[in-house]
Amino acid sequence: MKKLIIVGAGGFGREVLGYALEIQKTQNCWEVAGFIDDNLSSLDNYDKSYKIIGTVKDHSVREEEVFICAIGDPVSKLKVCRQLEDKGAEFINLIHPTSIIGNSCKIGKGLIMAPFSIITQNVNIGNFVTINIFSSFGHDSVAEDGCTLSAHCDVTGFAYLEEGVFLGSNAVIKPTVRIGKYSRIGIGSVVLKSVPDNVVVFGNPAKIVF
Repeated sequence: MKKLIIVGAGGFGREVLGYALEIQKTQNCWEVAGFIDDNLSSLDNYDKSYKIIGTVKDHSVREEEVFICAIGDPVSKLKVCRQLEDKGAEFINLIHPTSIIGNSCKIGKGLIMAPFSIITQNVNIGNFVTINIFSSFGHDSVAEDGCTLSAHCDVTGFAYLEEGVFLGSNAVIKPTVRIGKYSRIGIGSVVLKSVPDNVVVFGNPAKIVF
């Protein structure tokens, strides 16, 4: 049986562990082996039933291992995932049984769908995308590689997230709006107009703040 390695042992990593253990109850394609994290003390104050078995930098990928990346920050996530891929790592999709994927969707590798997350119809999802609890992609929307949706986000119809976009909790993207590469949308923001690359927007309506 394959061994699942969770990349990142921070708060989100511990959440992903919980989702993985729920999935493991009904699926027999892998079992959780533990974490890799460059901060070997990440779990010092937490339950260590599943331990950090090494660092990202030093981990030697084995044929029996599969991986999922539980790093929220898109820049760090893509950097680490690509480093591991260069070592031969195989990334799986971790899809909670309460989540929904509609018809005619294109899904990449390394996807995390947390409980009650939704991908509706004709959605295009790239690699290493994270969709946290109660977040959704509306029809015909797109998320390029590395995008992260925090909890309760709403990406509406025909909206487009370019590579590495981060949405804070409760962010809403208006239909047809395009968010530029590596831009960050603040908590509770309502984005009514397209956003350029590498900026931070916040508010309702959202405005560039950095």
